Amino acid sequence: MAVESISQDGKLTIRVKGRFDFGKHQEFRSAYERLGKPDLVIVDLKHTTYLDSSALGMLLMLRDHAGGDDADVQVINTNPDVRKILAISNFDKLFDIS
Repeated sequence: MAVESISQDGKLTIRVKGRFDFGKHQEFRSAYERLGKPDLVIVDLKHTTYLDSSALGMLLMLRDHAGGDDADVQVINTNPDVRKILAISNFDKLFDIS
């Protein structure tokens, strides 16, 4: 599975493997929509090799689902290329990125 989610104690962790693009749209949405609003969402991109504009849109939809401006969404384990795309898109102002 290219998108995997684990939910426990109010924390949802979503792991994306390989290319994070439109091909993962339904799988990514399913990873969080079937659950209620978690207190914390962690998107682990350790095994993500590529991220495009549709992935940025999916991250925004996740943030909205989790509570918008009040949401606690962290994007972790970003490689330098992915981190650069997130920074250019000013996502560091919307998400806690590491």
